[in-house]
Amino acid sequence: MEHNVTFLGYIPLLPLIGAAVLGFFHIGTCNRKPLNEKFYGLVACIGPLLAFVLALRVFLTLKGMPEEARYLSQKAFTWFQVGDLDITMGFLADPLSSLMLVFVTLIGSLIHIYSIGYMEGDKNIGKFFAYLNLFLGSMLILVLGDNPVVMFVGWEGVGLCSYLLISYYSEGTDNVLAGNKAFIVNRIGDLGFVLGMAFLFWAIGAGGFDYFSLKANAHSLTPGIALAVCLLLFVGATGKSAQIPLYVWLPDAMAGPTPVSALIHAATMVTAGVYMVARFSFLYAHVPVAGEIVAWVGIITALVAAIFGMFQDDIKKVLAYSTVSQLGYMFAGVGVAAYSAGIFHVFTHAFFKALLFLGAGAVIYAMHHEQNIWKMGGLKNKMPKTYITMVIGALALAGCPPFAGFFSKDEILYSALATGHVGIWAVGVLVAGMTAYYTFRMIFVVFHGEPRDQEAYDHCHEAPAVMTVPLIILAVGALLAGFLNLPAIFGGHQQVTHWLAPSLVEHHPHASLFVEILAIGASVAAFVIGIRIAYKRFAVGAEEPVFSGFSKFAYHKFYVDELYDGIFVQPYKKIGNAIRKTIEPSVTDAPVTLVSKLYMVIGTAFKVFQVGYVRVYAIYMIVGLSLMSLLLSQSLN
Repeated sequence: MEHNVTFLGYIPLLPLIGAAVLGFFHIGTCNRKPLNEKFYGLVACIGPLLAFVLALRVFLTLKGMPEEARYLSQKAFTWFQVGDLDITMGFLADPLSSLMLVFVTLIGSLIHIYSIGYMEGDKNIGKFFAYLNLFLGSMLILVLGDNPVVMFVGWEGVGLCSYLLISYYSEGTDNVLAGNKAFIVNRIGDLGFVLGMAFLFWAIGAGGFDYFSLKANAHSLTPGIALAVCLLLFVGATGKSAQIPLYVWLPDAMAGPTPVSALIHAATMVTAGVYMVARFSFLYAHVPVAGEIVAWVGIITALVAAIFGMFQDDIKKVLAYSTVSQLGYMFAGVGVAAYSAGIFHVFTHAFFKALLFLGAGAVIYAMHHEQNIWKMGGLKNKMPKTYITMVIGALALAGCPPFAGFFSKDEILYSALATGHVGIWAVGVLVAGMTAYYTFRMIFVVFHGEPRDQEAYDHCHEAPAVMTVPLIILAVGALLAGFLNLPAIFGGHQQVTHWLAPSLVEHHPHASLFVEILAIGASVAAFVIGIRIAYKRFAVGAEEPVFSGFSKFAYHKFYVDELYDGIFVQPYKKIGNAIRKTIEPSVTDAPVTLVSKLYMVIGTAFKVFQVGYVRVYAIYMIVGLSLMSLLLSQSLN
């Protein structure tokens, strides 16, 4: 069967063309009357929507193919050849990448549509949509690349776009610093990715560097090299997907416009690390030590982020820490070799996290860009559509059955318990209760009780349809997406797990019915306890708390940012200043200064002859001619 197709490359190309067109019109009208905002919004939505249509075509084409040969590929052109390294700009669509394509393009399109209303009146809306299209196009390159190098192109593309969009409101210093922080922290992680690729090529890359060749030759890796490659690649994943110790950039990323936060958290950048580990499942599945490290880093990150989320007062930062925590669940899943469970949680999380961020954006929009939850209250009466959809998203995030987050999170916890990772399972159950608590703490404080700012409340209103319709669509996904992978205990057939099977190397655990019931019961109990505590404390007129002791410590995020600043940033600045004051003047600047001084000395010497008097120049001419005549007469004799 012919697997080569010619349309895969159009999927990332469509939003990239949109970015170029939008950028051209924005630059062309900088010094003129700007174009109509609706023009920018329309052009921005065309590429993502067409990419979604092509993604559905890919999915349906693969669905009609035999399971053992379920892939499509396109070799666009040879990119470069260096010795044994032959890299093509190639694209691969298999069950894993096709699932990613569908929800990335769908969620991305909805966020673009929502942005038309949210960014109304922004003077740089053309630039904003150009960056947003570029962001989506880069993520699609990352997902579709048929080898690690092409993946890395998209990997760096989403890193660039996150920097551009986080610091979009560049008039504020804090926003620029947040963009810088995201960029720098991700470069640290990217170094691990590059070193991992280098080790991988050195070990087995001569036999081909696309995923099929790497998978076929993976058995020849020594255990030490395989472990090194897995850990180095995971360093890259901790940067992109905000895991300990490189998670610190993601909460600060809330400085960007809310649609950017939704795109980063739901459909693009932070999911890249989980996807990368799943894509390299043929390596991780055979290095149990690497999987253990991935799983424990993930679940500890989930716990720490959940603690932080319990005490935040910025509505976007509550959701940001929930993303870090849910990403920890995903890494716990892929770490215990339940790759399909981890990817399924990526899939369901995209719906309810995009819903919650866009819902938070509608609240911020209505509250005139107020983000402190303690200045809100009673908004369910003013914003009923936003309230209902956000409650659906909150129930999915908190793991309430039968919402989507319950099925995907529970599958990860069940896999951990069934494979003997009792500690990971226990921490995961604890985090589930904490998630329910801080999620509904936010819902109760924002939407219930009495208004805390009466003036803002009086002017508050429901968002326009261009913003609420995407919320409704996402709410449907948050409610129903979990049924796509319904386990046998609920009468399902786990369609997503079976769909992903050809792309992943995993062994599904077989545990007793008691273990499965225990996992489900613990998850439900954690949800009930968490939401009950939140209801008792915040459902009726709670006041802003004054933190002390551990709560103050957690509110300040364990002072990790300050710790990093003291250990890394300030010493680096001191070393830089010392170099500037000592080495730079004597080593770097000295040769340049010497050359300039030499020219000054020569110029000063010649300046003696440049007196500016005609009579002096006449004397110079007479003396010169006399000397020339003398020399000429001597040569003739």
